[in-house]
Amino acid sequence: MLFNSGVFLVVFLPIVVIGYYLINKINNRSAIPYDLIWLFLMSLIFYGYEKPIFVLLIVLSIVWNYLCTRMMNRFINHKKFFLVLGLLFNFGLLFYFKYFNFFMENVYALTDKYWAWKNIFLPLGISFFTFQQVSFLVDYYRDSTAMEYSFWEYAAFVSFFPQLVAGPIVLHQELIPQFRDSVKKRINYDNLCLGMYAFSLGLAKKVLLADTLSKVVAIGMRDFLENNTGTGLVVMAAYTLQIYFDFSGYCDMAIGIAKLFNFSLPVNFNSPYKAGTVREFWKRWHLTLTRFFTIYVYIPLGGSRKGKLRTYGNTFFIFLLSGLWHGANWTFICWGMLHGLLMTVEKMVADLTKNRHIFGQKIWKGIYRVWVLVFINVSWMIFRSDSLVIFRIFMQRLANGSWNVISQIPDPINKKIEFRMLARLGLGRITEVFPSFLLVAFLICCWIGVLCMKNTQEKMESFTGNWKTSLVTIVLLVWSIFSFSDVGEFLYFNF
Repeated sequence: MLFNSGVFLVVFLPIVVIGYYLINKINNRSAIPYDLIWLFLMSLIFYGYEKPIFVLLIVLSIVWNYLCTRMMNRFINHKKFFLVLGLLFNFGLLFYFKYFNFFMENVYALTDKYWAWKNIFLPLGISFFTFQQVSFLVDYYRDSTAMEYSFWEYAAFVSFFPQLVAGPIVLHQELIPQFRDSVKKRINYDNLCLGMYAFSLGLAKKVLLADTLSKVVAIGMRDFLENNTGTGLVVMAAYTLQIYFDFSGYCDMAIGIAKLFNFSLPVNFNSPYKAGTVREFWKRWHLTLTRFFTIYVYIPLGGSRKGKLRTYGNTFFIFLLSGLWHGANWTFICWGMLHGLLMTVEKMVADLTKNRHIFGQKIWKGIYRVWVLVFINVSWMIFRSDSLVIFRIFMQRLANGSWNVISQIPDPINKKIEFRMLARLGLGRITEVFPSFLLVAFLICCWIGVLCMKNTQEKMESFTGNWKTSLVTIVLLVWSIFSFSDVGEFLYFNF
C-alpha cells in the first residue's frame, strides 16, 4: 500500500489511528497488549496489500529472529551460535531475494554457460526490515539483560507500518520504550496537528515535486541517445531533486504518521545538498543507514582506532557495502565506490593538513562546496542508469556542447494543469518562444528551496498550531490528493 493513495488516506490510516486509541481506552488496564497486536496486524495488511504472499515472509522473519534471541537467553554459553544462526538467516534471505538474480547473471557472463533460473521478485522493504532485525540481534548478543521484550513488542517494532518499507532504520531502544509509555496511549491533539502537518509536507514533496520531475527524467533516460549538453544538465538536475524529494518525502510522511500515534522516529534527512564535503553529505543523507554501518560494521572493523591505512580501508569498504545495499547492479556498486573513494581522499587530505575542512580559506571552501554538489549530481546519474554503458553514453552526450533542450523534455511540465493555468495568465507566449522556460523555472525554484529554505524537521521544531499551519496542511493535502492520478511508487521501495 502506498502512502500516496486514496485507500491509504481515506480508509486505512483513519481506521488504524481511531482503532488504536479506542483499544487503549477500552483495555488500558489489560495485561494483553491489544494495541500492539492491532498495530502488528494492521501493518501486515499494509505490507501485504499488493502481494499478500509476502506477509508470510515478514512473519517468518520476525518469528525466527525473536526465537534466536530467546535461545540466546536460554543457552547463554551458546549465544554466539544463535547469533550466527540469526545472521545467516537474515543475510541468506536478503541474498536470495535481492542479489540471487544479479549473482546468476554474473556467473553466466563469466562462464558463458546458460544457467536456468527463475527471476525472483523483490519483496518491498526487505533491506530495511532485515537491517532492523540484524541490529536487534547484535544488540541482544552484546547485552541481553537490557532487552527483555515481549513478542508483540518486538513484532510491532519490526513491522510498524510507517517505517516498514523505506525507513528510517529504527533501533529497538528508539521505539519499543515508546510502546510502553502509557502517556503515549492517549490522544494528543498537538501531535495530531503536527503529524498531519509533517505528512502533508512529505506528501507534497512526493506527489507535486518528485513525481513531476520523474517524468522529465524518464524521457531523458529513455531517449538518452538523443541527449545533448542542455538536455543532460536538465535531466541530471531533475533526478538529483527527484530522488531527494521522493525519499525525504517518504520519511517526512513516516515521521508524521508516527506522530499521530505519539511516537517519534529518528530524522533521516537534514538538508543534504547544503553539505560542503562528501563527509558532511553522509551526515545529512539517509542518516539511519550511515548510523547502521558505523555501529555494526565500521566500528567492529576497527573504525579509526587501528591506524590511518586501516581507517581509509574501512571507510572505503563501508561505502562499497552501501552501494551494494542500494541495489543489485554494478551501477550501485560503482556509485558506492566513488563516494568511498572521495570520502577516503577527504580523510587523507584532512590528516595531512590537520584541518577538518578540505581547504582552510573561505574561498576554497566555497569552490569545494560547488565541486561536491557537482559530484553528487554526476554520481546520481550512475545510480539512475540501468548500466554503466548507458551512463558512459549519457556523459558523452552531456559533453557534446549543444545546449538545445530536446522538445519532449519540457512536455511533462508544460502539460500539467497548474502550469497550463500559468500559461493562460500570460506565460503562454514565453513558452511558445522558449518551450523550456517553465521547466527551467521549476528546477530553479526547487533548487532554491532545497538550498535555502528550512527542511521539514526544522519546520516541525518551530511548529505552532494556528490557522496558517492548518491552511498549509489542508491546501497541500487537497492539492496532492487531486494529483493522485499521476503518482508513482517510491524510488526506495526498490532498494
